[in-house]
Parts: sequence; C-alpha cells; structure tokens
Amino acid sequence: MAFKATASARQLQPDPRFNDIVLSKFINCVMERGKKATAQRLIYAAMDIIDQKLSKETSPEAPKSAIEVFHRALENAKPFVEVRSKRIGGANYQVPIQVNKKRQQSLAFRWIINGARAEKGRGMASKLADEIFSAAKGEGKAMATRDQTHRMAEANKAFAHYA
Repeated sequence: MAFKATASARQLQPDPRFNDIVLSKFINCVMERGKKATAQRLIYAAMDIIDQKLSKETSPEAPKSAIEVFHRALENAKPFVEVRSKRIGGANYQVPIQVNKKRQQSLAFRWIINGARAEKGRGMASKLADEIFSAAKGEGKAMATRDQTHRMAEANKAFAHYA
C-alpha cells in the first residue's frame, strides 16, 4: 500500500520565525493541552539560548545557527533499527526491524523532549536548549536512549529472520 499524506501533514504550516516545517512539527510535539503559543515561546527561548551558546563556540566545524544545531540534533538522535516484540510458537522474541523515516523523526522528537522533561529544577526552555545542544554533539539523554535501542537490536540480531 502506497504512503498517502494525511490531511494534517498537508496542512502543517512552517513556523513563523525560522520558516521550517520540521520545527513546526517539533513545536506541536512540545505543546501540551493545546497551548501552541506557549510551546512556540518555549522553543524560541531555547533557540535563543542555543544562539548564545554558539556565540561562545570556537570550533570551526560548529554550526552557525540554532536551526542548524536543531537539525543536527535530530539527525544524531534518529534511530536506524529498533526491536519489536513478535510472538512465534508460544514464545515472544525481540525482533530487530528497520525504522521508517517518519517514525525515526517522531522517536527523535520524543526522546529529546522526554530527556528535557526528565531534568528538574530549571525552566523548560533552558532544559530543552541543553538537550538539543548535547544531542547535536552526540551526548545527552536522547543519544543514550538511541544507543540503548541500537544495542538491544544488536543483541537480538539472531532473531532478525523472524522479521
């Protein structure tokens, strides 16, 4: 069956500040109880914090803008394989399977947001900025979750023929 874009995917507008559709999806994932303006304010505050951190960066291969850091963090946090439970002959096996692009993106969003929400004691904007910045460098809770997922898939590679 061919992929058919849903109405929500067609109607999604890019965010007003960076004109980026992926960031608009991320804002929708951060949003709680329908408060989109609050989510936008939070994301943009996090982007401002990332810009401040970038001004202190001296590395030549460092990204130039906050939106580049955001996209690099997403690319780093995306998983390539995951394990799914499959019942075969009365036994449950953890079968490693490839992850499609849409699910890769949603998992990366979820892991970054959950990593930021897990911290205590600071504002959400600074926690989110730290998690995005550390994911862009290949560190942080989102990257730990991705690595754990990859390790699980590697450990259960023997059951790949059940996929």
